[in-house]
Amino acid sequence: MGAQLRVYKRRIRSVTATKKITKAMEMIAASRVVKAQRKVAASAPYATELTRAVRAVGTGSNTQHPLTTEAKTATRAAVLLLTSDRGLAGAFNANAIKEAEQLTARLEAEGKQVDTYIVGRRGIAHYNFREQPITDQWTGFTDEPTYADAKKVAAPLIEAIEKDTANGGVDELHIVYTEFVSMMTQTAVESRMLPLSIEKAAEEAPRGEILPLYEFEPSAEDVLDALLPRYVESRIYNALLQSAASKHAATRRAMKSATDNAGDLITSLSRLANAARQAEITQEISEIVGGSAALADATAGSDK
Repeated sequence: MGAQLRVYKRRIRSVTATKKITKAMEMIAASRVVKAQRKVAASAPYATELTRAVRAVGTGSNTQHPLTTEAKTATRAAVLLLTSDRGLAGAFNANAIKEAEQLTARLEAEGKQVDTYIVGRRGIAHYNFREQPITDQWTGFTDEPTYADAKKVAAPLIEAIEKDTANGGVDELHIVYTEFVSMMTQTAVESRMLPLSIEKAAEEAPRGEILPLYEFEPSAEDVLDALLPRYVESRIYNALLQSAASKHAATRRAMKSATDNAGDLITSLSRLANAARQAEITQEISEIVGGSAALADATAGSDK
């Protein structure tokens, strides 16, 4: 019985140490998610207004440009998947990867060849393990992305969209990331960045709004050429920030659940240890009483 009690106490010490670690990770994630959420809020207006500007130029001109003009027969598409470098975030990475795989399957069903670009070690490890091709990959900045990181990711994508498909270019550019809805809700979403849908912009415009007329200097094509890299970079940067905030929120929730489970396990083990201790005490008392009774019987027998 003493050996069993030692096992319970050893497990309690182990779980208590784990609980301290998960509690610390929960507090770190909680502090980081607030900072990430502020960055998301700060970057969203710029990305939104830049998208509106691009759509306005596309609406007000007949220029054929990769930003606003869809290919007659799209044969190749690029998919950018945003995951994290670290785990311990519940189903955060699994949901994003699942969304990317569903998007890839849908594009391939449409007869398009898909080039996959991945940010984050978790997504890269998933694709490498399944021997799926990766066109380009980036790691090391998923927790705290900067605009420079977004430019680094955007560069090969912009180059691909500007090339002809015969030379290795793509007709469409899609992005898959985890949208930060709230501290409790993060949703894996996919969006087509290029080409922009002008019809969708018209549907989203307030009813009765009169669209302005534009004059372009030197030309609408030059304006779109200047806006293309800024648009892609801003969209990717906002998505990186959304993904980082979502990852920290998912980590906080996962670590809180782990801390609570550790507390419940400690309580259960403590009860088992107490029961083992009580059984050990009862056994010791029984041995003492039995020994005393045997000694008394032996003494009585010798007196006779």
